[in-house]
Amino acid sequence: MTPSSNPAPLQPLEGKVALVTGASRGIGRAVAERLARDGARIACVATRAENATDTAAACSAATAGAKAYGVDVADTAAVASLVDEIRKDLGGLDVLVNNAGITRDQLIMRMSEEDFDRVIEVNLKGTWNFLKAAARPMMKTGGRIVNIASVVGVTGNAGQANYAASKAGVLGLTRSAAKELAGRGVCVNAVAPGFIDTDMTSGIPDNEREKLTAAIPLGRIGAVADIAEAVAYLAGPGGGYITGQTLIVDGGLSL
Repeated sequence: MTPSSNPAPLQPLEGKVALVTGASRGIGRAVAERLARDGARIACVATRAENATDTAAACSAATAGAKAYGVDVADTAAVASLVDEIRKDLGGLDVLVNNAGITRDQLIMRMSEEDFDRVIEVNLKGTWNFLKAAARPMMKTGGRIVNIASVVGVTGNAGQANYAASKAGVLGLTRSAAKELAGRGVCVNAVAPGFIDTDMTSGIPDNEREKLTAAIPLGRIGAVADIAEAVAYLAGPGGGYITGQTLIVDGGLSL
């Protein structure tokens, strides 16, 4: 057999369907595009479908079948309906990446009940909603679930009690779901980013940004690609014997 007749290697996620929430920008978009390059068909989910059309278009350059969808991740019934729709549209569901999240930062004494509740609803309940909706079909075929948490869910952070609580909850949910679903071949893990350069962190004043950077042992702010690579590993062949774990990607910030 001549070298030119050798078949091209399969992409790691060829034939798989991946659903990514919060896919309109930042980490979610980077994850969606990274999984598309690995061959997965991508369901790009945002609050409104039009917000994720650019991501779907970018994914379509690497894989067939990328499509944008819209939903309020905190709406349990709407999420369940959307997961069914995606499975019909794209032919199944093999990878779920729960990335959708918001911040409404304030000191505890000044934080409103509305801001506390909404962050919990989106970040924690939203993760639970998609995990619950995806679990039943994945229990029949196996799959990978990767929940995007945060290093502040491990360390806490002043002014982010609602966000830290929601992300700590995601870590507990990850471990519990991993125990429940392992017997059906579903791996459930979390990735906990540190300080990542996104729209969410763009408003931090330069002096504070310099202090944060100085506190990171690797000496740089993280990029969305750093998180996307971690997710791709857990979603791909290398993650097949990993479940219930939290992969902290923070440049050593939490050491």
